[in-house]
Amino acid sequence: MKKIIAGLFISLDGVAEAPATWHFPYFDDAMGAAIDAIWTRSDTMLLGRKSWQEFAGFWPSNPEAEGADFMNGIPKLVVSNTLDSVDEWQNSTLLPGDPTETLPKLKEGTGKDISISGSLTLTRALLQAKLVDELHLLIHPIALGSGARLFDGGEHVPLELLSSTTFPTGVLHTVYGPA
Repeated sequence: MKKIIAGLFISLDGVAEAPATWHFPYFDDAMGAAIDAIWTRSDTMLLGRKSWQEFAGFWPSNPEAEGADFMNGIPKLVVSNTLDSVDEWQNSTLLPGDPTETLPKLKEGTGKDISISGSLTLTRALLQAKLVDELHLLIHPIALGSGARLFDGGEHVPLELLSSTTFPTGVLHTVYGPA
């Protein structure tokens, strides 16, 4: 059975919005290896609309960027109620219906795991539906004060710490599973 593995860059105060504006000073080889380890386990990427649009605006036009081969080559399932087409980025397919109903069937399939990169709203919904098997948080040593947070609606999502590693930059890589 496939697992759904979600990964987020997050600040000390729980902000996961717009990491491109604050996370790069903390990126190092250790973080790159952690991200590569998730990617290596995956043969499908699941993305929400906002993350897909952001990624689709960068990766296809930057084929020389580190990670571009993976990002452009992996099949991408896009969760959106507003997009009509995702044809502008290769290997992208709209995921029809409610993802909390369609993903359990996909998890039963063969192959590698399904990874989620970013996609805060989607990750939050799948955590609440108990469909995320591993939540990788790359907690950066910075408080941002404002921005969308992973948990900000008063929801309760019990999790169990599976592992933690501290990178030389002070980023803490925690892995949680359902409690």
